[in-house]
Amino acid sequence: MLVLEYKVKAKAHQYKAIDEAILTVQFIRNKCLRYWIDSPKEAKIDRFALNKYSTVLRDEFPFVKELNSMAVQASAERGWLAISRFYDNCKSKKPGKKGFPRFQKDNRSVEYKTSGWALHPTRRRINFSDKKSIGELKLLGKWDIHTYPVKRIKRVRLVRRADGYYCQFAVDVECIDIQPKTGNEIGLDVGLESFYTDSNGHQEPNPKFLRKAEPNIKHAQRQIYKKQKGSSNRRKVRIKYSKKHLRVSRQRTEHAKGLARHVCKSNDLVAYEDLRVSNMLKNHCLAKSISDASWYQFRKWLEHFAKKFGKLAIAVPPHYTSQECSQCKRVVKKSLSTRTHVCQCGCILHRDWNAAINILRKAKSTLGHKESKAKGVGASTQQECKPGRASSDVELRIPVYARPGSVKKY
Repeated sequence: MLVLEYKVKAKAHQYKAIDEAILTVQFIRNKCLRYWIDSPKEAKIDRFALNKYSTVLRDEFPFVKELNSMAVQASAERGWLAISRFYDNCKSKKPGKKGFPRFQKDNRSVEYKTSGWALHPTRRRINFSDKKSIGELKLLGKWDIHTYPVKRIKRVRLVRRADGYYCQFAVDVECIDIQPKTGNEIGLDVGLESFYTDSNGHQEPNPKFLRKAEPNIKHAQRQIYKKQKGSSNRRKVRIKYSKKHLRVSRQRTEHAKGLARHVCKSNDLVAYEDLRVSNMLKNHCLAKSISDASWYQFRKWLEHFAKKFGKLAIAVPPHYTSQECSQCKRVVKKSLSTRTHVCQCGCILHRDWNAAINILRKAKSTLGHKESKAKGVGASTQQECKPGRASSDVELRIPVYARPGSVKKY
């Protein structure tokens, strides 16, 4: 699934209409959750029951009926995604909280399926024909949506961000670009001192985007409290504050994407740790630094590019990768502050370099049955996009934070 994103240019009343559509989507999702919570267990509420309930909402509330019927169904599906995720966590006996669905108060997008919109013949404008009065929007960008037939566009989503409104097109095409074999293999150990250390000894510096932008972010946050609540000046300062956070988010995405692309293109086998980042964030001393490193995002891009380039990415258990000696396999226990691995056999390496070698060795030891089960990604976290499938939980799973004019063709 390919996602193309355009910056939207419109008039003030059109922006207001988009906001009303976004609030309607939030209302439908929350009503579906309330319907599921209040229903008895014998009712067995599923996705189809919520779709039927969305038609009841259209008859009951006039502002819901103004939204396109397929957009209403997509809003009900959002509620079901939260419910199904909760069921899956309960069945798998996930430790800790199971993620009981919560009512949403900060929705920022509205999604249309195959109706309710029409592209201009020039493919530079899009017209929304439901009764929300969004009308015709100008698309800012100069890329190749005109090369794909309209029937291939399965979803159209309007997204509100701090720096404006965007229109995303989910195109049902396969993103495959098989690269020639290089014969190289690499193991990666992510960390906070350096972003990652590979099995060749190279240490990629940690950019620390949030730490560098933190003084400006804190200054912008202080300016908010100096303004009167409800005033236009406070609203303007809040937008500036949001833009600074949006910039950090985009920097992280571009950094992780660029490194993952380079690593997968240069190596036939990429081994990395199967970390549970959500559990590691419970350490309040390191939570901010771990979030700033965005390890999980880097892992998702590794798996994406491995599948696209026809390479192999394997996630291995992280147990004892830092303690075990890469030369004699003796366990040398050390604290987190000890950055050098020193073994009795004479092996003296940086702690992360030693761990990266162990990670690669573990991946190669399991390579035989990994290849027999799957090609491309081992222990992957991403779902496979099958041809013809356009479910919202698959097609837009990859983050798409980008500037106007960039193509999401990865």
